[in-house]
Amino acid sequence: MSTENQATLKDLTSPGRPISRRNFISALGWTLAGAMLTPASACTPAAREPFFSISLAQWSLHRMLRSGELDNLAFPAYAREKFGIDAVEYVNQFFIDRAEDMDYLSELRTRAGDAGVSSQLIMCDLEGPLAHTDPDERRTAVENHYKWVDAAAYLGCHSIRVNAAGNGSRQAVADAAVQGLGALTEYAAGANINVLVENHGGWSSDGAWLAGVMEQVGHPRCGTLPDFGNFRISAEERYDRYRGVEELMPYARAVSAKSYDFDEEGNETTIDYPRMLRIIRDAGYTGHIGIEYEGSRLSETEGIRATKQLLINAEQAIGEED
Repeated sequence: MSTENQATLKDLTSPGRPISRRNFISALGWTLAGAMLTPASACTPAAREPFFSISLAQWSLHRMLRSGELDNLAFPAYAREKFGIDAVEYVNQFFIDRAEDMDYLSELRTRAGDAGVSSQLIMCDLEGPLAHTDPDERRTAVENHYKWVDAAAYLGCHSIRVNAAGNGSRQAVADAAVQGLGALTEYAAGANINVLVENHGGWSSDGAWLAGVMEQVGHPRCGTLPDFGNFRISAEERYDRYRGVEELMPYARAVSAKSYDFDEEGNETTIDYPRMLRIIRDAGYTGHIGIEYEGSRLSETEGIRATKQLLINAEQAIGEED
């Protein structure tokens, strides 16, 4: 409404001032016309969509899953109903003997679909070191992952997450990682599945090392899953987490928002989330960021909610800075 129209209506309806029916209708008409001509965007600010989506890593609920309080098959619906999250990341440890059980995988896929939840990836452990310096050991590890590639494809995932683990010198393990990841990626590419390496201890927690391995593998299906934590190379050496995430983002197909504890304002006590999100946004990433709560002070459900809210708050904070 224009200032002129506001003044007209105010004058005509001021207490003690006579007003004719004709003048009142005329003024009201001008008022309504002004309102109709005012763009909606001038009245209601357009909502800004976040640059990423949120998923839930199953490890956030590992205590409930191990105790039997939560069944693996119920995980997708639980993520949607309990936290309002419609994308999940599985951990193979919670159905380790079911990778080739098609009845089980079919049930899991059906339940996820019924809940309106998308399956993003399977985090794979316990299948051998893909960067083992012994060729036979490495080959066995690669082949052990084949069944998880197939399971991921059947569930509708885009990736499996693996570990580039191996013992030896920096260069020896890097060479072995290139061989192991390259071989596994060739198999996964046939199923349209990505092989993503997480910084997960040892040399893989050295951002420059893992980025170098990615460059040497040089396959579009081989990428990274940067984790906000997990930058401990050894008991004596830790890598700078912000530098590490920045180095890994050019190859990222997923991101893990690790959290441990929160202060009174809801901020993570050891990780600067706005700083992390700026790094991720500036890398041009627009995919899912998976919540991975590993704390013990809060319950698993409380920790997941706190991490989700922190992601929302941090994204809004950096958006307001632009």
